[in-house]
Amino acid sequence: MFFKKKEIKNNNFLTKVCALLIHAAKIDENYTDKEEEIIKKTLNGLGIKNENISKTIKEAKIIEKNSNQILDFTQEVKGLPEQDKIKIVEALWSIIYSNKDADLYETNLMRRLAGLLYIDNKTMGDIKERVRKENSE
Repeated sequence: MFFKKKEIKNNNFLTKVCALLIHAAKIDENYTDKEEEIIKKTLNGLGIKNENISKTIKEAKIIEKNSNQILDFTQEVKGLPEQDKIKIVEALWSIIYSNKDADLYETNLMRRLAGLLYIDNKTMGDIKERVRKENSE
């Protein structure tokens, strides 16, 4: 668990993080069970208890479906400490590379997120390569 207690209690915050993860999983129009498992594992790591994960995912899917911009999901995330943002970015890249490849839409999303979350290009590239290598093995 890598968020502070105060942030964990804010269910809206965690639902928006989940919506961002779902958005990344759906952007290639191929939302898989493997991607959902990565999302569940990430939510568990964020401090959501197993019995609440399905509810959070269900709520996040509605939010993601009804939103037309990623700003809705990133506003609270960008204020997190760097190491917490990096954990979220790692989860996003894991979702993208769960099918062993990143398409144009996925890489464009991550490029936009780097700017919105104030993550420098080198850090983003290092995370991308590490996750890509882990998923290609």
